[in-house]
Amino acid sequence: MLLRRAGEELVAWVKTLASAAVYATLIVTFGFQVARVEGRSMEPTLQDQDRLIVNKAAYRFFGEPQVGDIVMLDYPRDPDKSFVKRIVAEAGDTVRIENGRVFVNEVLQPDLYVPPEFRSYENHGPEVVQEAYYFVMGDHRNNSSDSRHWGQVPKGYIIGRVQLRWWPLTEMRTF
Repeated sequence: MLLRRAGEELVAWVKTLASAAVYATLIVTFGFQVARVEGRSMEPTLQDQDRLIVNKAAYRFFGEPQVGDIVMLDYPRDPDKSFVKRIVAEAGDTVRIENGRVFVNEVLQPDLYVPPEFRSYENHGPEVVQEAYYFVMGDHRNNSSDSRHWGQVPKGYIIGRVQLRWWPLTEMRTF
């Protein structure tokens, strides 16, 4: 009797753990991912070693990436690596950078999140963003490897939207 009861208890625990593993896998695959910022390309918005929650379901089920969104993406030159960047332009937009000032469809972008000391002073384009692609840039414009250097990002390379910086706790915020 005692042995049978212990066996039933063990089976119940195995079922619970298996269910938890399946749920966790579904959440990580389709829902959310924890990520860490490595580098300074998104300063001052994000700092090196910040911890993030990336909403992978945002674009899979609830809409399209939008200009201004901070996204995690597969690096186009090596999809085994991931980057965090800001979407600056979408399909059909014309991007031109003149003396570091970004123009989208000939409209100067205010880029209020880019402090003067982080601005770059190069020229780029004009370049029309292809269908199902995005033009991304880091907020630290003079210290960012981005679409200016390695080209436009295919929609399928965008992993998800950066939803929350949760570490350090004193800097927690949503995006």
